[in-house]
Amino acid sequence: MEVAVGSATSLLGKVWTTLSDGLVAAYVDSLQLGQNSEQIRDKLLHTQGLLHNAQAQLSDNPGLQRLLEKLSRDADHAEDLLDELHYFQIHDRLHGTNYATTQEAGPDLDSLVRHQALHAGSALRHTLTSLLHCFSCSSSTPKVKSDAAADDFAAAAVAGVTNSNSASADDNVDTLLHFDRVSMSRQIKSVLQGMQSHCNSVSNLLSSTPTNNTAVGVVLHRPQTVSMIIQDTLHGRTNTFEETLNRITAVTAGATHTQTLSVLPIVGPGGIGKTTFTTHLYNHARTDEHFQVKVWVCVSTDFDVLKLTREILGCIPATEGGGSNSNIANETTNLDQLQRSIAHRLKSKRFLIVLDDIWKCDGEDQWKTLLAPFTKGEAKGSMLLVTTRFPKVADMVKTVDPLELRGLEPNDFITFFEACIFGEEDKPKNYEDELAVIARKIADKLKGSPLAAKTVGRLLHKELSRQHWNGVLEKHQWLEQQNNDDIMPSLKISYDCLPFHLKKCFSYCGLFPEDHDFTSSEISHFWAAIGIIDAHHQASRNYLEQLVDNGFLMKKKSNYQGDRDRYYYVMHDLMHELSKSVSAQDCLNISGLDFRADAIPQSVRHLSINIEDRYDANFEQEMCKLRERIDIANLRTLMIFRRYQEERITKLLKDTFKEINSLRVLFIRVKSAQDFPYRFSKLIHLQYLKITSYNYSEDEMSLPSTLSRFYHLKFLHLYGWCRSFDLPEDFSHLENLHDFHARSEFHFNIRNVGKMKHLQELKEFHVRKESMGFELTELGALTELEGGLVIRGLEHVVTKEEATAAKLMLKRNLEELELLWGRTTDSDILDALRPHPNLRALRIANHGGTVGPRWLCLGDIWLTSLETLTLQGVSWSTLPPFAKLPNLKGLKLMKISGMLQFGPVCGGAPGKCFMRLKTVEFYEMPELAEWVVEPNCCSFPSLEDIRCFGCPNLRVMPLSEVCCTNLRRLIVSGCPKMSLPSMPHTSTLTCLVVKRYVSETLLSYDGKSLVVRGYGGALAYHNVDKVEEMDIANVSHISLTDIEKFKSLRELTVGRCDGLFPEELDGSFVLRSVKSLKLDVSHLTSSKSSLSKVLNCFPAVSVLRIFGDGNHDYEERAVQLPSSSSLQELTLWKCKGLVLVSVEKDNGRGIQEYKSLLQSLRISKCGEFLCRWPSSAICPFPASLRKLDIVGEPSMQSMALLSNLTSLTGLRLNYCSNLRVDGFNPLIAVNLINLEVCRCNTLAADLLSEVASHSHSQRAKLLPAESYISRLEVLKVDGISGLLVAPICNLLAPALHTLVFWYDNGRMESLTEEQEKALQLLTSLRTLEFFYCKVLQSLPQGLHRLSSLKELRVVGCPNIRSMPNKEGLPVSLRKLQMDRFSCSAEIKEQIEEIKRTRPDLSVVYF
Repeated sequence: MEVAVGSATSLLGKVWTTLSDGLVAAYVDSLQLGQNSEQIRDKLLHTQGLLHNAQAQLSDNPGLQRLLEKLSRDADHAEDLLDELHYFQIHDRLHGTNYATTQEAGPDLDSLVRHQALHAGSALRHTLTSLLHCFSCSSSTPKVKSDAAADDFAAAAVAGVTNSNSASADDNVDTLLHFDRVSMSRQIKSVLQGMQSHCNSVSNLLSSTPTNNTAVGVVLHRPQTVSMIIQDTLHGRTNTFEETLNRITAVTAGATHTQTLSVLPIVGPGGIGKTTFTTHLYNHARTDEHFQVKVWVCVSTDFDVLKLTREILGCIPATEGGGSNSNIANETTNLDQLQRSIAHRLKSKRFLIVLDDIWKCDGEDQWKTLLAPFTKGEAKGSMLLVTTRFPKVADMVKTVDPLELRGLEPNDFITFFEACIFGEEDKPKNYEDELAVIARKIADKLKGSPLAAKTVGRLLHKELSRQHWNGVLEKHQWLEQQNNDDIMPSLKISYDCLPFHLKKCFSYCGLFPEDHDFTSSEISHFWAAIGIIDAHHQASRNYLEQLVDNGFLMKKKSNYQGDRDRYYYVMHDLMHELSKSVSAQDCLNISGLDFRADAIPQSVRHLSINIEDRYDANFEQEMCKLRERIDIANLRTLMIFRRYQEERITKLLKDTFKEINSLRVLFIRVKSAQDFPYRFSKLIHLQYLKITSYNYSEDEMSLPSTLSRFYHLKFLHLYGWCRSFDLPEDFSHLENLHDFHARSEFHFNIRNVGKMKHLQELKEFHVRKESMGFELTELGALTELEGGLVIRGLEHVVTKEEATAAKLMLKRNLEELELLWGRTTDSDILDALRPHPNLRALRIANHGGTVGPRWLCLGDIWLTSLETLTLQGVSWSTLPPFAKLPNLKGLKLMKISGMLQFGPVCGGAPGKCFMRLKTVEFYEMPELAEWVVEPNCCSFPSLEDIRCFGCPNLRVMPLSEVCCTNLRRLIVSGCPKMSLPSMPHTSTLTCLVVKRYVSETLLSYDGKSLVVRGYGGALAYHNVDKVEEMDIANVSHISLTDIEKFKSLRELTVGRCDGLFPEELDGSFVLRSVKSLKLDVSHLTSSKSSLSKVLNCFPAVSVLRIFGDGNHDYEERAVQLPSSSSLQELTLWKCKGLVLVSVEKDNGRGIQEYKSLLQSLRISKCGEFLCRWPSSAICPFPASLRKLDIVGEPSMQSMALLSNLTSLTGLRLNYCSNLRVDGFNPLIAVNLINLEVCRCNTLAADLLSEVASHSHSQRAKLLPAESYISRLEVLKVDGISGLLVAPICNLLAPALHTLVFWYDNGRMESLTEEQEKALQLLTSLRTLEFFYCKVLQSLPQGLHRLSSLKELRVVGCPNIRSMPNKEGLPVSLRKLQMDRFSCSAEIKEQIEEIKRTRPDLSVVYF
């Protein structure tokens, strides 16, 4: 009943709105209905009022239900007819025709005669057209017309409109629209009379039907909650629970426990586990120890201060000697006496009070009244926990940040879910094999909700069979459970409590996809377009925030800086299900290929599509059924959210919605002009249109020329359009357009934009000298502009009259304005471009005059609201009095000629200038020499950010602590004369950058990281004591003693720094906090220090990287691998001159094995690092290694050097041209998971052959054959022929999932039969890649037999001429990546054919 009432109320409102238009009303008045349009509107308002008053109190009434359905149908039809009439009336006004115009009948007979004649003429044309149709199959408009009518027809043809009832199929051809006056009048008369009749019937029935007040009490019967633990185990939330427990019990936790009382709200949607979580807090042993008094009260929907006060008092033990006051809670209703008793009993006690399940509180005064007695105690650290599902309640009561409970994490949730299914019973034996997969699929849909887990758990427990569980999954049966302790009824209670207007808004949100990020404009425009809110009414603009306050949407900040909507709104998944549930009669969201048309109500009028990009024959059948089941022509909303590369889906959707006619909202995605709907040009009712194009299409495509016919369009969204920015010449015919959400390229291409008087945003306007419709005067009529406006080409404006005609001063909602000249001109029009004083941001660039505008530079301050001012390329004799702008927060000056000083000289009064200025930026100011400040005066108390670029003569800046007490950011670049104090000069400065040029940074600091490279200025070490990362190079004034001051230092990078390490390191310097050290090789190639001595200065280092630049030729310097017990990762990169020598003790081993914890070693491009190693019989590297990378090391000649590394899990050998397999120990391969051997001659094949032969020899008795390389998961080699042999592939088969052939050195053209068979042995293979196998002519023909293969990648293989034939690619393959530059035309054609037959395969060219 509520849905029927809501639908009827909304539709009546829309009809009333359309009837309010003067031209429509005049037409209706001419129909002689017995009542004029005003009387009809009054009748509609009367019925609306009755329905509004009764909507929350009506019980089920079948008669009223059917009457409302009839009334809704009539109102629906009336809205369409009046909307169509209004459309053609707009057309008449735009094109000078009179097909739908009506001259209002006046007192004179002449006007009445003309009016009747107009109808008679229309009737005659209707008759003639009908006769002509009998003799001709042509649908063109008949040529029998009077001269005047012919003129009208010619004008109409330009706009695609004729006055005929003929129709033609619209297959994206620019066909004519038709208006039939006789038929239109007859239909309007009939439907309005019927609607009035039904209004009378509904009004009479409502007036005589007694209301049922019991229906309102649905939310008054919330179950009482208790403090006893009902659910013994708190699944998940371990960290959150511990953190919260610490917050409420740790006496030393800061501000929370220095107050008498803190209020911590626990907020989350219904069923998320707030009460369960709080009971565990309440009953924890630490809570019992910390609080002397604990009270639990269930508030629910009845927030009665007196009642709650009595309940709380009754739970607080009376103090000793309390006497007769011990029973006061039951004896009095005097609130003052009750509260004084509470204050007395709690005077010296720390207490915990839980107010569970608060639904409402009438205001802060009511809340403060309840809290009054709890704030008077002497003990500190008392806590009040409030649980609520409403963020607005949490925000009102909080004194500390609320705890927001979300769904359980997936692993925790599945554990809890299984507990809900089986309880204390054991899982059935077939669970893991048959049921576990289904359980996980269901769990994914429940989105971590504990109450949902309980609901579904009960359902699944009824029958532990695969068939039953699949039925629950496919039919979403948990949504149908209606017990009070089920999830959907729990959420629906919140919905039932919403005001009616918010119910309507929420119910339509389910049309959008799950986890959709709403922008405020997107959802508000949608609501307005379907007629459930008034976009012009201020209250309607707050509906989105009200849904957030009530917990139905979540608000999050956008991460994209360029987005004008600073926030996004997201709906929790179960709330999304609730929205779809309550709107099921009106709305349909098709998000899965498994939907069934038979279950869809025939009343659906709003539809969205969000299926996956995969063709399904059953889905096609269901869509055909849907087309027969619902009235496609009467759909109000169609939204397609995904792009579809599968052409069969695109065609199916286009065919399904071929008959759309009444859409108000359309979201579509297109890759060509053929993707637009069949009747696109006929969608004259559209109010909200969103078009997205595929950006990968190479075809040029413009917007349809018929776009300018949508006269009712209010919201046009083209931000997803990635093709031509051309607009139809008559785009300005969209005179009702309010919001054109598109890139600025579209905005400045609108000709005659002044006709679009309702436009609220125009990003950019270009004045064009020789183009009609782009004069500055076009802006004059746009009084509703909001946001920002950029005006370019002002050099084409010659007279002040033209500038004045832009009427910038009348645009009170404009917040940002840019006035830009393309070249210098003599005309001075700036005075005439005065904006409204509400303007908040102004930019003026390249104005060629010598005098600034009076409204900015002279006299009284006009722009009192201005917050940001940018001046660029001006040469004014008098600059604006910056200091007098009362709200100025940001100032940017670029290329200002003649400006020598900045400061109080810019118009400020002594001691009172720049009070709010936060940001100052100077760019390319060659004459600026000084930033003046008053002595001992805080001239810039709010300044936080200074940026100076390209100011070669600037010497002085206000960097004293007196001047800039809040400076947080300082960036200086290209200011060689700048004199800076010790930096950072204050502890508040946490972003500091000093550059010699744009690309050369001398000094940078961000609070945690400090980089000093060639900076010669002093450092204020006491202000950087929190630095954790430090990078120094090319400095001589920083010593180890200075570095020792950084007590929090974790990572240190030391480049070339003369004098940093003294001649002798005596151990006096020790910095134990450093865990990661990067050191330039120059510090080890002189007589100053050795690696071991340097490491002694940093005893806790676990990651060490020694690097060079490869350009310096140092003298040969012997080095020993460090024996530090803390070192785990070591990298030597481009360290020319370093050669490894052995440690003489420890039997000549390369490193002291008993001390080493080294896990990872990388040696790259050092050249001769191993050239002095004494013998291949001595191993240079510790056996503890797990990962070894050696790249570009020709001095490594024998695999015997690695023979002790039997714990390796990762081995990489690249570009070691002299390395041979001699001395290879196959046991190295036992634990390998990743192996890469490339560009080492035949080493890859030799190693694998050695492993294979060893595994089957008598020498391998210690290990079974399958143990060798059987753990290998990733293999990258450069020899196809050496790998693809059966013995090797048999060993690799168990675990290998990624195989990469990289620069095949065997120069294979194709695989032999034996190699094909060997490849089939790799049954675990999921990824296969061919990189730069330049001779390879064909891919393996047996790829289709690799049943686990998911991804195939081919790069730099230009000679491949064909894809696998016969069976082709494996059915398991999901991704094919090809190099577009090496891929031949034949290959591309074959791939396109594969895509047509394999819609599940993703093909990517790169």
